[in-house]
Amino acid sequence: MWMYEKKLEYPIKIKKPDPRMAKVIMSQYGGPNGEMSASLRYLSQRFAMPDEVTKSVLNDIGTEELSHLEMVGTIVHQLTRDLSEEEIKAGGFADYYVDYGTGIFPVNAAGVPWNAGYINSMSDVIANLTENLAAEQKARTVYDNILRLADDPDVIDVIRFLREREVVHFQRFGEALRHVTDLKDCKKYY
Repeated sequence: MWMYEKKLEYPIKIKKPDPRMAKVIMSQYGGPNGEMSASLRYLSQRFAMPDEVTKSVLNDIGTEELSHLEMVGTIVHQLTRDLSEEEIKAGGFADYYVDYGTGIFPVNAAGVPWNAGYINSMSDVIANLTENLAAEQKARTVYDNILRLADDPDVIDVIRFLREREVVHFQRFGEALRHVTDLKDCKKYY
């Protein structure tokens, strides 16, 4: 069991609405390389892990990804609060707005809803951990792309924080992969 502390992992105080950036950043909420996909992938894969060390890594990172999901939702909420009709239209947010208003709904930047096909969980520990290494690099790349499009320092600050956490997760999965392959009888796990 874990306890939820009612504060974000990193403070978010975006002052200026920007529906264009909200639509782009939404991909980290409901896109294939986003935080929801990561959290569900890792929390599902932990059951296949061979020992408490690797189960803990998956559980820790999976629950942290849930906090990142909350942060991304907060970013999008702050970027879309109190938008006028003109801002919605001018910011390319009308297609999303028609279906969801300014509510937070898991879609990618193109508006495609999240689906479970974005994740994978199997009994092959090596395959899972290798996939997780790639997933963290993909998420980092998405954050890099967002940073290229962002111009608001308040947005850039939070996105940089989230990007750095992807790097840390990549490192932790690398450690977990080395741990599993060092186990005496690792052949039974892949």
